[in-house]
Amino acid sequence: MRVVIDTNVFISGMFWEGESHRVITSWKKSECTLVISGDILSEIVRVLTDFKIRLPKESIQEWSELILKNSVVVEPKETVVIVKDDPQDNMFVEAAIAGKADYIVSQDNHLLKLKEVRGIRIITPEEFNRRCIKDDSRSNSRGGLTAASRKI
Repeated sequence: MRVVIDTNVFISGMFWEGESHRVITSWKKSECTLVISGDILSEIVRVLTDFKIRLPKESIQEWSELILKNSVVVEPKETVVIVKDDPQDNMFVEAAIAGKADYIVSQDNHLLKLKEVRGIRIITPEEFNRRCIKDDSRSNSRGGLTAASRKI
């Protein structure tokens, strides 16, 4: 299955145990195919660079390379204006359309309230894990920091 992962899920999944971490773990285990665009990757790098929990530049570079090597990189040809409350979020929909994604996984209410766009379901990490992830990939959901924030 093809998935676009919103930046908020990616960052949360990198730093803390829980549902977002399970989404990232499922991608790293190749249980789903990540669809990403240059704009999304740039946003992830920008957020990591400015994040309250500082990562060394080398770690950010490693994450960036990991994402590029283990995803389908798309260049959206179609511009959409669907997310009116936060137009920046349209990039996730554009990447999902270009990459023929099955899901957009997000914690952003601007996206979640759409529920579906052109057959692409927009769901929370919890719903994604319930629907799509094998039970043996469940991680500890105590809410603590993960080693992923320090090591890939």
